[in-house]
Amino acid sequence: MSAQTLRLGVNIDHVATLRNARGGAYPDPVRAALMAEAAGADGITAHLREDRRHIIDADIGRLMETIRIPLNFEMAATAEMQAIALRHRPHAVCLVPEKREERTTEGGLDVAGDENRLGDFIAPLREAGARVSMFIGHDARQIEASARIGAAVVELHTGHYCDLHAEGRIVERDEELRNLMAGAALASALGLEVHMGHGLNYETVQPVAAVPEVVELNIGHFLISESVFLGLGPAIAEMRRLMDEARCAVA
Repeated sequence: MSAQTLRLGVNIDHVATLRNARGGAYPDPVRAALMAEAAGADGITAHLREDRRHIIDADIGRLMETIRIPLNFEMAATAEMQAIALRHRPHAVCLVPEKREERTTEGGLDVAGDENRLGDFIAPLREAGARVSMFIGHDARQIEASARIGAAVVELHTGHYCDLHAEGRIVERDEELRNLMAGAALASALGLEVHMGHGLNYETVQPVAAVPEVVELNIGHFLISESVFLGLGPAIAEMRRLMDEARCAVA
C-alpha cells in the first residue's frame, strides 16, 4: 500500500448515545452513517455493547441493509456477539475489551493472556469472510499473539497518547507516539494490517496519520461532538484534510 493511502472509518456510536438519552428514533445513527459516507468516509464503525448503551441490534441490521461502504462491527468476544456477527456477516469484526462500568473502552484486549480461546473464537468469523481485528495496545506480546491466532488486522489504541497530549505531558506523549510507531512497524512486519484509533482529534491526528504502516484511522466521539458546531460533513472533511496533509508530507 502506498504511503499516501489512508482510510477513515467514522464511528457513529454517539449519535445513538444522543438518541437513547431521550428515547425514540432521533437522531438516527443510520442517517449519520449515510452522511459520513457522502462526506468521504471509507467505512463505518459501530460497537454493539453488551448493555446496548448506544448502538442497538436493529441499528446493525439497518446499517448492513443501507450503507454501501464497509461496516466495522466492534464487539466483545462473547458467544452472543459472535452469533450476531455470523448472522449479519459485516466486512470486518473488531474484538474489544468491555466492562459494564466503563464510560468508553479503556485499554486494549489481552490477546496474549487469552490466546487459545480467542483463536478458537475468531475461527468461525474468519470462515464467514470477516476481516478480524484485535483492538490492542502497542505491546509486542499482544501484537505477536494477534498474528499467531490468525487475526488479519490490529487496531492500536491511541487513547493514552491523546490523554497525554490533553494533559500537556509532551515528553511522555512523544514517547507514547514512538511506542505506537514501533508497534505499527512490528505488526506490519508480521503481516498484519495496521489501524489506529481512540480519542483522536484535530490536534492529535496528524502525527498518527504520518505513521507509514497505518492504513486506517477510526474516529468517532470527536467527529460527532464537532458536528454539533460544524455539521457532520464539514467535520469529516476537515479530519480528512488533516490526515491527507500528514500522509502526503511523508510520502
